[in-house]
Amino acid sequence: MSPNTILNLSGLVSDGQLFTPPGDRSRVEAFIPTPFRENHAANLVELANGDLLCTWFAGTEEGASDINIVMSRLPANGDRWSWPVRMSEDDTRSEQNPMLFAAPDGTLFLFYTAQETRGSARSDWEARVARGEVKGGFCAQWTAEVRRRVSTDNGRTWGPVETTFAEPGSFCRQSILVMSNGEWLFPLYYSLLDDEGTHGNDYSVMKISSDNGRTWREYPVPNSRGRVHASVVELAPGRLSAFLRSRAADHIYVSRSDDTGRTWTEPAPTALPNNNASIQAVKLQSGDVALAFNQFSAQHEDPHRTIWPLRRWPLTLALSEDGSATWPFIRHLDTGDDFCGERNEQLNRRLSYPCLIQTRDGSLHAAYSYRDRQCIKYVRITEAWIRDQRSDLAAALSWRGGGSLTLGGT
Repeated sequence: MSPNTILNLSGLVSDGQLFTPPGDRSRVEAFIPTPFRENHAANLVELANGDLLCTWFAGTEEGASDINIVMSRLPANGDRWSWPVRMSEDDTRSEQNPMLFAAPDGTLFLFYTAQETRGSARSDWEARVARGEVKGGFCAQWTAEVRRRVSTDNGRTWGPVETTFAEPGSFCRQSILVMSNGEWLFPLYYSLLDDEGTHGNDYSVMKISSDNGRTWREYPVPNSRGRVHASVVELAPGRLSAFLRSRAADHIYVSRSDDTGRTWTEPAPTALPNNNASIQAVKLQSGDVALAFNQFSAQHEDPHRTIWPLRRWPLTLALSEDGSATWPFIRHLDTGDDFCGERNEQLNRRLSYPCLIQTRDGSLHAAYSYRDRQCIKYVRITEAWIRDQRSDLAAALSWRGGGSLTLGGT
């Protein structure tokens, strides 16, 4: 076994090699290599030369000072993701939620958040909280700022770390959208302290730049407390839809704009569930909208309550042909460990924070945190794969390392 190979806890060799799972010959998959214990919040981008880059945050535990941004590359026509390289190294902060943006002129941006740490391990902090010595959660997201680095050679070399948004609590997750008028729209949210002394008092804003990211203007999403991680698509010139995670773990919400992002409607629930975990939407070359999410809801009636379900599976793709009014095609990308029954469901490990992009050749590429953040898993499919509603139970059961059990539209 090479030094650039790890054996993760499920017994799967994670060396970055692309493969076709025996249960579904229409997919291509890989486990992106990592030496880190925790790997989360993946983000993908296609470069002009055809390379794919994947970035995520990695270290011992979210919120700790050794959490940094790392990046891996899949060369154009290559068959293996590279060993990750570290892209940030501020040992006074927890650096999280990276996002790659390839500007129209070829400039490549890496944005990420950087928050203060507690100066201890999570277990030590939580023990102090239990003793009443301190108050609040381990992750101090209300101290975060958004930083960036810039590359002009397809990510081979990078400029210095710069602070883009210094307002405390500034957080990013989703990619910048280049709108039809040439402006850049950057979805952000502010993660502020709630009454319990932890993050949860969040609300969303849109930053818009008319000068290629040199300056930004802020436009609020009204009454968006608890609606974060906005993923924005432009359905028609100037007409935008933003799909949002819900802290209430009830539904995916949507906010709309008809004036190129200057004003937004109050977020309203869609028919799709949400488990207080990240989602991502993309407008496809066909004009349809694809959305990646966990198909689970806490099923309650209070949209203002913050709930943290432990369940982050299955990982699902939905397809809309009418601008998100309806979602007639739904298919699981990954069902995970497939334990069922009240006593066994706790054994299912989490699949979360999907990233979804479409490349110039029409392929869809997804990356997500795999089985309790052991590594980042990569999957390549097509829009036709989502539309294929045939159920093949035997094939799914033959591939328990990440195959999909297809479901009819729900």
